[in-house]
Amino acid sequence: MKKYLLIAFLLVVSIGFSQNIRFEGVVKDSTGLGLEMANVMAINNDTKAMDAYAITNENGKFILNLKASSSYQIKASYIGFQSYEKQVDTKNTNMVFDIEMSQGVQLKDVEVVYEMPVSISGDTIIYNSDSFTNGTEKKLEDVLKKLPGVEVNKDGEIQVEGKTVQKIMVEGKDFFDGDTKIATKNIPADALDKIQVLRNYNEVSNLKGLENNEESIAINIKLKEGKKNFWFGDLTAGVGVGHEEDRYLINPKLFYYSPKYSINVIGNLNNIGELPLTMRDYFKFTGGFKNMMRKGGSSFNVSSNDLGILGLRNDQAANINTKFGAANFSYNPSKAWTLSGFGIFLGNKTDVQTNSVNDLPEGASVNAVEEKEDISRQKSDLGIFKLSSSYVPSAKLHFDYDALLKFSNQKENQSVFSTELGDIYTNKNQKPFSINQNLNYYYTLNDKNVFAFESQHLYQQEDPFYNANLQNLAFNLGSDYNTMQVRDDISQQRFVKTNKIDVKFDYYYMLTPKSNVNVTVGNTYSYQNFDSHIFQVLDNQSVNDLDSEDSNNDVNYAFNDVFLGLHYKFIKGKFTFNPGFSVHNYSTNDVQLGTSNKQSFNRFLPDFFAQYQIKKSESLTYNFSLSNNFTDIVKLSEGFVFSNYNSLFSGNRNLENSLSQVHSLRYFKYNMFNFENIFANITYTKQVDAIKNKALLTSANQVTSAVNIDSNFADETFSGAANYGRSFARYYKASAGLSLNWSKFNNIRVLPTTEENIQTTESFSQNYNVRFSTNFKKYPNLSLQYAFSINDNSSSVFYTDNPSVELEYFFLEAFSFVTEYSFYHNRNKEKTIDTEYDFLSSSLTYQKKDSKVEWKLSGTNLLNTKALNSNSFNQLGGTNSFSSYIVQPRYIVLSMKYNL
Repeated sequence: MKKYLLIAFLLVVSIGFSQNIRFEGVVKDSTGLGLEMANVMAINNDTKAMDAYAITNENGKFILNLKASSSYQIKASYIGFQSYEKQVDTKNTNMVFDIEMSQGVQLKDVEVVYEMPVSISGDTIIYNSDSFTNGTEKKLEDVLKKLPGVEVNKDGEIQVEGKTVQKIMVEGKDFFDGDTKIATKNIPADALDKIQVLRNYNEVSNLKGLENNEESIAINIKLKEGKKNFWFGDLTAGVGVGHEEDRYLINPKLFYYSPKYSINVIGNLNNIGELPLTMRDYFKFTGGFKNMMRKGGSSFNVSSNDLGILGLRNDQAANINTKFGAANFSYNPSKAWTLSGFGIFLGNKTDVQTNSVNDLPEGASVNAVEEKEDISRQKSDLGIFKLSSSYVPSAKLHFDYDALLKFSNQKENQSVFSTELGDIYTNKNQKPFSINQNLNYYYTLNDKNVFAFESQHLYQQEDPFYNANLQNLAFNLGSDYNTMQVRDDISQQRFVKTNKIDVKFDYYYMLTPKSNVNVTVGNTYSYQNFDSHIFQVLDNQSVNDLDSEDSNNDVNYAFNDVFLGLHYKFIKGKFTFNPGFSVHNYSTNDVQLGTSNKQSFNRFLPDFFAQYQIKKSESLTYNFSLSNNFTDIVKLSEGFVFSNYNSLFSGNRNLENSLSQVHSLRYFKYNMFNFENIFANITYTKQVDAIKNKALLTSANQVTSAVNIDSNFADETFSGAANYGRSFARYYKASAGLSLNWSKFNNIRVLPTTEENIQTTESFSQNYNVRFSTNFKKYPNLSLQYAFSINDNSSSVFYTDNPSVELEYFFLEAFSFVTEYSFYHNRNKEKTIDTEYDFLSSSLTYQKKDSKVEWKLSGTNLLNTKALNSNSFNQLGGTNSFSSYIVQPRYIVLSMKYNL
């Protein structure tokens, strides 16, 4: 396999570099001064195509790779200068060619007709979509992968400069705000004109330059003229054959954009494992709501009480049936007022089968390992709705309101067969509901004074129900539990309700054009109710209510944080500094077991931001923050909660907050001269008095409670990542990257044969990858990637090799062939685990030029791989688990797409 990949790589490189010469020079003005960011391109006189382009560096230098012994028109442009154009015949050797430009207005008759593939305007990078496509692209994701400095992972997340893109807009209008996957998987590639990457993005113009937005990136899609003021989209329908059942796919997409309003409608029905949105995406879907308290110094997050019913990706489930529908709109009643919103429905039926080998903690059992088979059937219906209103009558005033509604109905039936615990049957169901509302007001009084008021309210209720039918119950649930039953049928009903309000007022005063003072007054208030009840179903189907305090929770919890913050931001040359602090008064009160437990204290929390702007597109940024971390009601409730059939948890009302310090350093460089993209970051986190687990481990079971670990045993994490990418000779894109993560965690562990002790576990994970891809217009294109990972923990070391190759070829002006192959090799250091598996998928598409109909024959898992493998580490038990997931079998689908 490796030999064939090397041959393919050398073949592609030889095609690209054969008979090319280096054509370089300097673009300068009449005084000889080099012009930075000037555009230079070479138009082939025979083919009329643009063979190469470049953007000059800070000295005005450019480099083009051109064909030898060919005739070109060399064109150059620069703002404030007349366009330059001259015919040049290349030789068989490298050439030096300087360009002198004249100041003046650009004349229409010598305008540069060809558009530059990439250009920069302020903080915006603009990509011309057609310059990077070869005919095989079907959706936005396919185009983004080919852009310099842009990466798209398998989950549809977009990364630019190592930062995750937070928002995608089309023609300046939000496209399902809060998630980028729907856009990358559904916006058609042939509708794209320009892709604008908006760095340092802030949607509130009043605050631009006042806040630090270096981590904020958005993308705006500009459509081709033929796609504006017209309905466009497509309808795909397909049928296929697979193991034991037929396959189907129905996927309509409809879009309309005009200056006044826009509408997007997307649907998907399939059983081929195509997931427009996963349950993981659903739970992290923010709706675009920002963390308004990020500078407050406190961390109080409402934890989820879900039961872990997660629909997995198609390569991690034996079978998936999906129903998906989504609609997005934007409407402008006036120039100042915008109404927008969306609705999303997702329905999944998922079969998951897992076989695993789990190490047991030494001393917890007479056996060293547990072998387990886990079969689950999940059904979920999820809904998300958002409505937004934004009123911006002038540059001085901005008022907006948002409401995000999320609800779901989820069920799971699970059968577990364990060599340690016997056979186990569980049922889970839950119907969580939440509504999140934002109300924000921003006002610029004058050049010196800016006011901002932000408020957010969260109402959330959760009602998870859990039932486990066990061969043996390993836990002591009190004297009223009936132990004289053939099997142990135990259930727990929970209900958690949360009301949380955040209010913040900011005042910005401009001391000078390059400095300002920010005063913040804020308040976070949360009130929660938690009720739970454990009961037993006897062999005769009667119910035995467990009345002990351990088996029930009835808790109310209030949290309040009032704070005052002060920050000073100033620019000195190439440096930006933003030191500050916040002063807090905290008060908490939990009521349970017939008593009230109140706490109140004050805390001073500093933070610091610094940035060194080395060049226009090169910077070094440092962040420091000290924050108080608070738990919510779940870990304070002292009655038992079933985490799983083999895990029982009880809270601790005497928990105190933990204190964490975070240091981060980020380097970024984007060089338009050679399209070099470099980013690196390191982060160190230390958490003192952390809330950790105290666990009694018996066999594969554990009874856990929450405690504060002594400050001498701090949790520490050090992580780092780096990536080097470059696009060169227009046809090639290469990158190399790594990520490292070292962590040390402390927990209290109790074994049947030992006394209580602090268990310190360390883990060190390393991930390395290299990528190389081509982007020819007429030749086949290859994308080669190799990833290698090492997971080193306290008990073992695991290695994973993952080479992959993707081939794209558009030929005969109508056919498009795409195939992807991935190989995985998992093993541990002791060689007791050594497995290999691979995946192959292919598609052949036929569509004549200007035809509205496209035919596609596609095959997934063509090698009929049965399962994929993974390993994980349990920091509490200090043990490893190696799992094998049964995946969907091979299937082939024939589909037809009709383009509107």
